[in-house]
Amino acid sequence: TLPLSACRPQQKKSLDNALHIFTQTVVLGQYGWGVTYTSTQICAVKGSTVEIRCTYTYPSRQYNPYRVVRTFWLTKESNNEPVDLRTDPEYSGRVQYQCENNDCTLRITDLRESDSAEYRFKFITNHEGGKYSGVPGVTLTVTDLQVQVSRSAVRGDSKSADLKCESSCPLPDNLSYIWYKNEQIITGQTSNSYTDYCDPTNRISCAVRGYENSRAPSVVVKDVWDVTYTSTQVCAFKGSTAEIRCTFRYPSTINGRNTRVQKDFWFIRDENNEPVDLKTEAEYSGRVQYQSENNDCTLRISDLRESDSAEYKFRFITNDPGGKYSGSPGVTLTVTDPQLQVHVRRSTVNSYSNWTELTCHNNCQLPDQSSYIWYRNGHKLSSEKQYLHLNTFDSVDSFHCAVKGYEQFPSPTVCEFTSLTPLLLNKADLFLFGKVLMFLF
Repeated sequence: TLPLSACRPQQKKSLDNALHIFTQTVVLGQYGWGVTYTSTQICAVKGSTVEIRCTYTYPSRQYNPYRVVRTFWLTKESNNEPVDLRTDPEYSGRVQYQCENNDCTLRITDLRESDSAEYRFKFITNHEGGKYSGVPGVTLTVTDLQVQVSRSAVRGDSKSADLKCESSCPLPDNLSYIWYKNEQIITGQTSNSYTDYCDPTNRISCAVRGYENSRAPSVVVKDVWDVTYTSTQVCAFKGSTAEIRCTFRYPSTINGRNTRVQKDFWFIRDENNEPVDLKTEAEYSGRVQYQSENNDCTLRISDLRESDSAEYKFRFITNDPGGKYSGSPGVTLTVTDPQLQVHVRRSTVNSYSNWTELTCHNNCQLPDQSSYIWYRNGHKLSSEKQYLHLNTFDSVDSFHCAVKGYEQFPSPTVCEFTSLTPLLLNKADLFLFGKVLMFLF
């Protein structure tokens, strides 16, 4: 592949019958070799059809001229070789190429979110080394639609909300939308915004006209006051730090007056029917921090104790006399010792099998991105996964584990587990030997 020159912008071009965002025409190439993409960024709705277009050039020669023998599009490589999109089973029956007079169009139908990728065009000539890839390519983002509350208001006993049909990437402004209420089309609503009264019996959805099969999930606009917690169950180790997060919503106006949050806090109990700010609780002194910005709220508790196990709720108070709200039910925090154990799973298919898997098990459901530390005979191993696979080891080897950042809470050491003889060979049987669980299969 020949080196690429800098990109230079040219005049925008439009496409028909596709949901796109066009940024600029980009020319890639040098010494007569080049690929020109109509766009570098494309946004499309799931279930729709997209077209990605380009033109390509190569040097002209009088003697033994270049002749293009193969053109294709790709998103990935296998063993350093580009994979023709038409051979990828994920695109089976959904991809078409149309190449003529140095113009080439990629058409993908029935778009899926997994189609989001960078698409590149490549052509190969009859000369060895005479091939070219247009890098960087075109970034396609396939998006779902979502109904979002952009603004809400209260006037007397009436509550209304402004809804928007949104996507994860910007769609063209000239699209026509369809709004649905209880599966029926709302006539006269063709923009991406819609205002409705809050009614828990109504389910609202939206779609781009022409792609009605890719509708947004229906939502119920129950109320203009709301607190949503990221998780309703949190488990954390004693001595560690926990973060409990939420988002909150309130009317933009109440009886024509702009609403403003004057105070927000977290609490676990009431006193005289009023929630008690956690920061005023003596047992939390110096261990609690709040962070509230752009309707996001975070409670951070450090140096956790088992007595911190409780249900935590977020509350906010506005400038309206009755404008206050608590998110209930809240988030249940459980603080515990790690109580790590090494679980051993062995193959007993034959007497010569050395295949063994160790698992660092704990009573807390930790985040997927948590890292672990494994020790063999007291020495740290390189693995940071919850599982440790052993093909060979010495019968006198010992192992233990810890969660990274909490090395002060290691598991008990497991040793001489290879000498254990199972009493039964039933796959469902579990054997508890000290701190070791043996799964036989």
